[in-house]
Amino acid sequence: MSVLLIEAFYGGSHKQLMDLLQEEIRNCVLFTLPAKKWHWRARTAAPYFMQNVPASADYRILFASSVLNLTELVALRPDLGKLKKILYFHENQLTYPVQKCQERDFQYGYNQILSCLVADIVAFNSAYNMESFLTSIGKFMKLMPDHRPKHLEKLIRPKCQVLYFPIKFPDVSRFMLKNTLSHTKEGLDAKGIGGTSLLMEMPFQEQKCETANIININNLDQRPGHQKVESGDCCPWPERQHLCQGEGSQCATPLGHNVGSLQYQQRPLHIVWPHRWEHDKDPESFFKVLMKLKKMELNFHVSVLGEAFTDVPDIFSEAKKTLESSVLHWGYLPSKDDYFQVLYMADVVVSTAKHEFFGVAIYIYSGREKKRERKRKRDQLINACAAL
Repeated sequence: MSVLLIEAFYGGSHKQLMDLLQEEIRNCVLFTLPAKKWHWRARTAAPYFMQNVPASADYRILFASSVLNLTELVALRPDLGKLKKILYFHENQLTYPVQKCQERDFQYGYNQILSCLVADIVAFNSAYNMESFLTSIGKFMKLMPDHRPKHLEKLIRPKCQVLYFPIKFPDVSRFMLKNTLSHTKEGLDAKGIGGTSLLMEMPFQEQKCETANIININNLDQRPGHQKVESGDCCPWPERQHLCQGEGSQCATPLGHNVGSLQYQQRPLHIVWPHRWEHDKDPESFFKVLMKLKKMELNFHVSVLGEAFTDVPDIFSEAKKTLESSVLHWGYLPSKDDYFQVLYMADVVVSTAKHEFFGVAIYIYSGREKKRERKRKRDQLINACAAL
């Protein structure tokens, strides 16, 4: 148990990161709170973890997201204050968009600044996230009426570095191949040279993560302000996520058509919006456009994914009723396989976010597009074999 992982908002990308770290890092232990009532988690999580994280002489590193008030926790638990403390920012409250007619709550941003002061390393999921936070500290502190602390940015910046959010891309090669084979059977009968199954003749390599960056907590550079990001073409973890597993899996393109067929090309456009159901993702702009398309009697399909929390914008219920005949999927998909399959089926994935620190959903879809390009090349080879 050399690494202590603490997540005060265990959901979405916060959960995804913690699960990956727990899976890939040996000798770590994870303590969490459910992803509900974000504002209460940010205000009150520290006393909960004070009571529920057992004391241990084996802890060496404490890794937590910036939802946790790290300052309060280490004050309440001096034994944890002695650890190497890493604070990870998925987003920052100095520049996070607030709803109209609502003042920004000073306390949330202030807590994050204090947490940075007590942390040993402050990591951000993007350079934009890091710079927008650091350069906003001075302006933010001017909200105080008097006796403002000075030069906080200079104190915090040397601790900061960018550690890009690691993404485990699914292996969809078998899923894509089945779609092609089912529609080339007449010309090739799904057989390769000598009657061998084409699936056996064309083995696929292990899935690569073209854009993955691996967070190595145990080897973070000790020098202040030094950015260290380990990256590579291949994921060091085993790929376990597949859209099709076993012969019994039902793998088909939308409406069961081959991607190269005329019937498939003439099908309605499939539009996907895979984001949290919150105001900062600007669902109003997205649904406003779709409602106009509906009014123009244009044919399309839409899948609205992502998690919904306590306060769901009213536009979702209105849009569901108006777009009902065009909806393929509506709501959060707890299964990763189902989620990746919808992304694979999509023609267009839309982001209307007012503000994005990283954009995990769009990044995953971009990885899918690279796979589709590889599939197109594979299709050319199969079609050439069928023509022989």
